[in-house]
Amino acid sequence: MVTSIQSPSKISLEEFLLLPETKPASEYVDGQIYQKAMPQGKHSTLQFEFPSVINRVGKPQKLAYAFPELRCTFGGRSLVPDIAVFEWDRIPLDADGEIANRFEIVPDWTIEILSPDQNPTRVINNILFCLNHNAKLGWLIDPAEKLVLVFKPQQQPEAKENQDILPVLDVLSDLQLSADDLFRLLSFDRP
Repeated sequence: MVTSIQSPSKISLEEFLLLPETKPASEYVDGQIYQKAMPQGKHSTLQFEFPSVINRVGKPQKLAYAFPELRCTFGGRSLVPDIAVFEWDRIPLDADGEIANRFEIVPDWTIEILSPDQNPTRVINNILFCLNHNAKLGWLIDPAEKLVLVFKPQQQPEAKENQDILPVLDVLSDLQLSADDLFRLLSFDRP
């Protein structure tokens, strides 16, 4: 569940960015602050495991990199996608050539993982906001339904499940993954 923790008067984005970080993370949308849901088992597992899958393909070839829980501030909002994927040449660097601390650009691929009792409307709103600011791809992963809603610019969302191949960024075309493959990351076999 995402809850508004804003005071009666709206604050500016600049004021929000000066506030201490919260656990779970808070997002700034249209003058209001919303705290994200606390991740539970399936959410947490996918949020840890799936970036590793992406990075095994994207990092060695310097194609893309997946960041879990990265604050992205752009277009007057400050969002924290569950997973934000950036093409390699768009990853912000500091003066020393190291990864920057602040990402003031939209992710190329924004991935949200639905938690139990979380309303998908606000999450979908954030995915659409990213697409309207030039993101190339958005996913809403629903572990309970074993379903991935795929969002692309100027297209209707598509539901992917079972053996459906999930679309990824063009630079990650070597990453061939079905919905079943994604949800297999949740399996923990006992010895």
